[in-house]
Amino acid sequence: MLGQQELEIARLLPAEGCGLSEAQRYTRWLATHHYENFRVVSWLLPLRLHQHFYNVYAYCRWADDLGDEVPNPQRATELLNQWEEELQRAYRGAATHPVLIAVAETARECDIPIEPFRDLLIAFRQDQTVHRYAKWDDVIGYCRYSANPVGRLVLYLMGYRDPERQALSDATCTALQLANFWQDVGRDLEKGRIYIPLELAVAHGVAEDDIVAKRFDARYAVLMKDLIARTRALFAAGAPLAARVSPEFRVDLQLFHRGGSAVLDAIEAMGYDTLHHRPSLDRRVQARLLGRALISRMLSVFRSSDENGQKPEGASLAGRHA
Repeated sequence: MLGQQELEIARLLPAEGCGLSEAQRYTRWLATHHYENFRVVSWLLPLRLHQHFYNVYAYCRWADDLGDEVPNPQRATELLNQWEEELQRAYRGAATHPVLIAVAETARECDIPIEPFRDLLIAFRQDQTVHRYAKWDDVIGYCRYSANPVGRLVLYLMGYRDPERQALSDATCTALQLANFWQDVGRDLEKGRIYIPLELAVAHGVAEDDIVAKRFDARYAVLMKDLIARTRALFAAGAPLAARVSPEFRVDLQLFHRGGSAVLDAIEAMGYDTLHHRPSLDRRVQARLLGRALISRMLSVFRSSDENGQKPEGASLAGRHA
């Protein structure tokens, strides 16, 4: 089976061609046993969508691990190509890998096109051969494939497919990816990768060799301040998305936005030295973010009630939104 001997996440994988319920049990296990700043599915999301989110997460997690956890780049590329072939089979109704069996059901029920699933694989294949980025626009171009498809998949699950919301989601997802890059400079160096645009680094007096040698000084701090400012601008550009979705989804979108901004806050609080330290969000910070998002939701409900004279209705089923 694809990646069976090479990935830790494959240890509980069911047999090829298993039934849908067994495939879904695996994607649910995978999505609830992982380390992230935030859970894949919060208790605030409608229950009817939980399994679909598990399925999409499992697809992304497998693709990511095929690209990141297989040490040989040539072998990783081969596996990613096989993963895309299996994705294409899923859209023909002929998937055999358990994750793609589950994804095929989600794609059918939520009417998701193949493009966002396929676009992710472009980024993961690129990681096998491209380890440096010269310009800011080059990094943004990478995010176009590594992050933005995930946001679009989430919108499809919620029932939204219009270009305006997709553009807002793209800004937010690119910002989230960038925040992750600035948080993980040290970790990425261990993999031989630098996502900091080298032209921008040089403009601040930081050479590629300085980053590789993990030389932290005032120049690197100023560079990181610039990167954070650019990332905050993208978060601000995508912020209106939460107000343009049904209230049942609003808190979760606000959490992603606030969580990404909190990562940037943590980098600032630790003095910008992401060469030697990785900021993380502890449970107190996560609880505070959730509280703020819930308060924001309540205030939105009250404002809408005052304007309309009644409490706004909840969202309709996914797939029925404009």
